[in-house]
Amino acid sequence: MRKQILSVALAASASLGLVTTAVTTASAAPSAKSHASRVCATPSSPTVAACHALKLTDDSGRAVDPSGRPITPQAISGKTPADIQSAYKVTGLSAGGRTVAIVDAYGYPNAERDLGVYRSQWGLSSCTTANGCLRIINQTGGTSLPRFNSGWAGEQALDLDAVSATCPSCKIVLVQANSASLTDLGAAVNTAAKQAGVAAISNSYGGGDLADSSYGAAYNHPGIAVTASTGDNGYQGGSFPASSHYVTAIGGTSLFKDSSARGWNESAWNGAGSGCTTLNAAPTGQTSAMTSCSGRAIADVSAVADPNTGLATYAPTTQNSSSWAQYGGTSLSAPIVASVYALSGNTAGYANTLPYAHTSGLFDVTSGSNGTCASWCTAKSGWDGPTGLGTPNGTSAF
Repeated sequence: MRKQILSVALAASASLGLVTTAVTTASAAPSAKSHASRVCATPSSPTVAACHALKLTDDSGRAVDPSGRPITPQAISGKTPADIQSAYKVTGLSAGGRTVAIVDAYGYPNAERDLGVYRSQWGLSSCTTANGCLRIINQTGGTSLPRFNSGWAGEQALDLDAVSATCPSCKIVLVQANSASLTDLGAAVNTAAKQAGVAAISNSYGGGDLADSSYGAAYNHPGIAVTASTGDNGYQGGSFPASSHYVTAIGGTSLFKDSSARGWNESAWNGAGSGCTTLNAAPTGQTSAMTSCSGRAIADVSAVADPNTGLATYAPTTQNSSSWAQYGGTSLSAPIVASVYALSGNTAGYANTLPYAHTSGLFDVTSGSNGTCASWCTAKSGWDGPTGLGTPNGTSAF
């Protein structure tokens, strides 16, 4: 069983508001010089969210691969779009003009430029504001964008690249909230839901365990698939918005190539967030007999999140500069699943109920764990906390 080791490695920047905590995960036997570093600050208030992006770095903060080798333009590390599409059986599928909305905090001035570098590297079609594929707006729908924040800009780069990798034909609208407060992020979600063509909204962040009666209205958008990351700290109980009755809570796996008919195998990632909240009701199809939770349990479904098996990402290093790195966290799995929903085009009603009615369209993940708390921590046949019902096998479960 993989073990997660939290190490103290805090670096604060008053000008950028960034705090990075190193998390070393023993996945695929990485070198001791490879750490999964959190790119966003961890807030003290449950009503302020942290993003769930992790970046592989060495002790000096350089981007490295899982074995500790530096990443360069000539040695890019991580899953490619072809890998993601192959693993989840969505190669060649079209979104039919549908849009994935990405909601994050703060500004990222070079988002369009960096997305262009990513898509060009992998031979994906251009996605720009000029051709109508990409839009970037603030939390009220305007074009006056928030101030730059290095950590959240890295999160946005991961989200943009993950959507592009999973669904190259999807249009993208990036909605930047003024801050990481759940009030501002919720306002951004409501704005995202009003944008034409939006089929799914990805939220790669979380705060404390909160009630839908106080914060859920912003995530209550039947007819649109709203996904939310469950977090990167293993079994922690509820985390909002993943714990909302209205969203699809996305857990995480480790994803490796193998010689099986599928060509890939997955196990529960040891950092994948899971838990049970009694503050909110379970989605239709999720029962207490299934989850041993009298309320809403997380996750519902999952996708790759282990940073040691994560995505090659082109992301900012400063306000003006960007480079390749390998990223993971449930910030990767949430936009992947949002993109699969967009590819399916089937988001009538509350989309989080669909996988419970169509489990045959999922790869059941039956090994790995994120702790020692039975079904909320250990992968098994059927539902479990770290991976939910499983990972996408095409679009039929969505």
